[in-house]
Amino acid sequence: MKLVIYLFKKVIPLFVGAMFFFALVLNLVDLFMNIATYLQNNCSGKDIMMVMAYYVPKTVWYAVPVAILFSTSYALSEMYAANEIQALLASGVSLFRFTVPLLIMSLFMAYGLFVFENKFVVQTYEKKTTLQNTLLNKTKNENNNDVIVLSDNGRIIYSAARYIESQKKLKTCYFVFRGEQRELQAVIYSKQALWNAERQVWDLENPVQYEPVGDTIKITNVNFDYVKMLTESYEIFRKTNVDVQSVSANEAKVYIRHLKKAGLPYNEELSEYYKKYAFPFIVFIVVFLSIGLTGKTRKNVLLISLASCISASVLFYVTMMVTMVLAKHGYISAFSGAWSPVIFFTIISVVLLRFART
Repeated sequence: MKLVIYLFKKVIPLFVGAMFFFALVLNLVDLFMNIATYLQNNCSGKDIMMVMAYYVPKTVWYAVPVAILFSTSYALSEMYAANEIQALLASGVSLFRFTVPLLIMSLFMAYGLFVFENKFVVQTYEKKTTLQNTLLNKTKNENNNDVIVLSDNGRIIYSAARYIESQKKLKTCYFVFRGEQRELQAVIYSKQALWNAERQVWDLENPVQYEPVGDTIKITNVNFDYVKMLTESYEIFRKTNVDVQSVSANEAKVYIRHLKKAGLPYNEELSEYYKKYAFPFIVFIVVFLSIGLTGKTRKNVLLISLASCISASVLFYVTMMVTMVLAKHGYISAFSGAWSPVIFFTIISVVLLRFART
């Protein structure tokens, strides 16, 4: 127990200090990138401080993996340099047994990082982005032209000349209904359609229905059973797509379900969704790598161990970037794109620890 307390006394203060330092640097970088525009637009100091405050949770989320990497590798390297690890090993305590508390702590931190992002970071970052765009006079236009949306696995096709976000309205609409074999059943035209939030359906203005009769298409009475099927929510018609990285896991899941229902590509979004669960394990990976790599050399232990740990972590980030690109283009599954780097580097960490000095 004394060894655990001693280890945490070395790691935790370094971790807290490094986390606040890296978070502060990220916040200041964001400030200096936009400060000229803030001054040009005569933004108040209060608003600028609010932007920085909203950005703090996101910077902490970015800083945690780097901080735990630095604190773990530095503390263990310092103990190797002072021959404390060697004395510990000589007393019969293995390196794995000594560092197990760090690994357990990193697993709890990985879970905490996911919950922190999902429940808090997403909301505050959205407020930061909204306020910052207002201060920078960046307007977000969600109106859309020439919209085509597939729904119900391609059985219903929505086509509109224009979508107006402020009124939740579609202009010059055609709704194509198809059967199980994708055969044409009916086409309904409407000058405009207004989203009914209470009934969760599109209300059509003076609809006209066309149906195939023999080799021709004729106007027929409107079948309101078709109209009741127009339940695709207005969000899907907006110009801007949802950035899965900037929403919670539940919201991302709903958006991906919309894409699947509409028959649209969703590989990239699904990969980012899985990454939300996989990425927090970077905390566990960097701690595991630090334990396995630290003390591999007998000269310049502190410097070389730090450099090795940082290089391995950068390699992890690069590997994840590559697998995510492969998943985006469909070369590998979305699950593999997010989780294969975690599994691969966990295996490498186990091998490194197996051959570490004991």
